[in-house]
Amino acid sequence: MSQQTPSATAGSSTRLRVTEIFYSLQGEARTVGWPTVFIRLTGCPLRCGYCDTAYAFHGGHWMGLNDIAAEAARYAPQYVTVTGGEPLAQPACNELLQILCDQGYAVSLETSGARPIEGLDERATIVMDLKTPGSGEEAQNLYANIAHLRAHDQVKFVIADRADYEWARAKLREHDLAARCEVLFSPVHGALVPTDLADWILADRLPVRLQIQLHKLLWGDAHGR
Repeated sequence: MSQQTPSATAGSSTRLRVTEIFYSLQGEARTVGWPTVFIRLTGCPLRCGYCDTAYAFHGGHWMGLNDIAAEAARYAPQYVTVTGGEPLAQPACNELLQILCDQGYAVSLETSGARPIEGLDERATIVMDLKTPGSGEEAQNLYANIAHLRAHDQVKFVIADRADYEWARAKLREHDLAARCEVLFSPVHGALVPTDLADWILADRLPVRLQIQLHKLLWGDAHGR
């Protein structure tokens, strides 16, 4: 069952439901390895079979946007990532992106691609999944989003097996994704041997970046890391 997490207001203060705010090393995407503040919003309409953040489907607590920004500022970060769940399930997410960008951070948004990305703050980097068949949520892909990706954005395929790889390879070519933005291929942790994925990429000479989740290598499945 999908979880709806609409924004709410208390007086003139817009709020978001937040699962956690924490400081760690970025484990994925272009800024992998950099110390980063993560703002994990609550709720997600998808139920991917390999999901490692199901604890963010429900619960959390309401926070005003300025309070969220103040909590992030405690760490004096250069990088801030807004993630989930599916952060765009809460309509006020873009307001948060705007505030964070205004404060001078390098801001990224991690989204499933099942919600429209048109109109999001141009300064934020979008890291957008295209859900493979192995996720169980392929039908949720909103392909109209591809037209709104910019050169500094990234598309991510999380790949569970050879069938997922061949599907991702076909989508890469069908939409000419590598000409639009950076493309990431990531093996499902514990399901696909990273070396196999690396060999397939090399054999097909794909213009993609292999990524392995750094935080999983360092801390396993620990939350808040």
